[in-house]
Amino acid sequence: MSGEILGLVLLVALLTGIFVGFPIAFTLIILGIVFGWIGFGETVFFQMVFQTIGMMKEEVLAAVPLFIFMGHVLERAGLMERLFTSFQSIMGGLRGSLYLGVLFTATIFATATGIIGASVTVMGLLAAPAMTRSGYDERLSAGVITAGGCLGILIPPSVLLVVLGPVLGVSVIHLFAAAIIPGIILSGLYISYTIVRCLINPALGPPIPPEQRLSSGWEILKEFISGVVPMAVIIFAALGSIIIGLATPTEAAAMAAVGSLALALGYRRLNWTMLKEAALNTLETSSLVLFLAVASNVYGSVFTRLGTGTMLANWLLEIPMPPLAMLALLMVVLFLLGWPLEWPAIVFIFVPIFLPVIISLGSDLPALGIDESWADKMRVPHLVWFGTLLAVNLQTAFLSPPVAMAAYYLKSVAPQWDLLKIYGGMFDFMMLQCVGLAIVFFIPEVALWLPSVLFK
Repeated sequence: MSGEILGLVLLVALLTGIFVGFPIAFTLIILGIVFGWIGFGETVFFQMVFQTIGMMKEEVLAAVPLFIFMGHVLERAGLMERLFTSFQSIMGGLRGSLYLGVLFTATIFATATGIIGASVTVMGLLAAPAMTRSGYDERLSAGVITAGGCLGILIPPSVLLVVLGPVLGVSVIHLFAAAIIPGIILSGLYISYTIVRCLINPALGPPIPPEQRLSSGWEILKEFISGVVPMAVIIFAALGSIIIGLATPTEAAAMAAVGSLALALGYRRLNWTMLKEAALNTLETSSLVLFLAVASNVYGSVFTRLGTGTMLANWLLEIPMPPLAMLALLMVVLFLLGWPLEWPAIVFIFVPIFLPVIISLGSDLPALGIDESWADKMRVPHLVWFGTLLAVNLQTAFLSPPVAMAAYYLKSVAPQWDLLKIYGGMFDFMMLQCVGLAIVFFIPEVALWLPSVLFK
């Protein structure tokens, strides 16, 4: 059996193991060793060691546990609840104020954590009871909470973008800058949609009763300064230091982690129990992501050495279709993979398989709608654009019934809501996601303009 065919068998075995339900990381390592031994003998063990060492030397990956720790500290210190309460009080007199409070809170908190389960769960715990008491529409409420919770995948400093940078071979800072405008566009689409729906049908989101909202401008200003500004300053200072080049992602992540502790202390929420739980959850989440990174690196090196990756890339390139159509095909495949798989598996396993095809598309930038002059500002603008498209695409997949995990996270904390209504609400916002994805796909400048301005 040739190496290329053996690699195809290896890929089929991986997909079978995933859908059967075996742990992905262990499946990757075991299959990599077994098929590597069959393909090229004991060299596979040396290859495994060198790939692991190489992955662990990737300095930017140190930012992963630090950003995750920041998110867990802010979540467990109740600062997401404080943020939501502030927005709820400030906008209480508006129609759909709770929807807007969720979306503004989720947009800001998305910069603190890229963990979908945590964001959706906490927002569900905070907002679902208040929405139910206020007579808000269950379907629209579910869509707002799940869509807002998924913003953390895209809006920097996203953990997905941190690990995607080394996989694509592009600067994480460029990816952060590229994702800002698409993230703002998606948040703006969500907010505009809810405002329009509530203007057309006020019964979907009535204003909060007068006795439950702030009455004077001074109270509103005081609540904004005390509840919103401190958290926003710490998070955006960390992001801004990365964007303008004052700090590397790892350095900024460390400062953000320290800032989250200072903020928790300032709100008198910092205690040993909270700190211990945040540290243990950070260890658990980081271990999952980084162990999967090592396992997929071992698997990918075996897959590549067998020659199957090159064979698949050549096969895709031989398909007679324009570069933009080829990119659209890859987006569809990655969207479908986002149904059963979490984003680390997609980034570490399948993106490297498609990477040779994506790199080859860069030989004809005008066919992708990218001005060739941008190659002088960014070494590989099409890869930065692809990374942004992938983040938006995966966010769309996580809102897509019937497998969308965000629905089950919300159902676990809002059991009174019917699952079909949750799916219905998610579908509405998935359509908005598709609009956002189409904007980034057909207008690459949406993603590439900001990094081209910041990093000339």
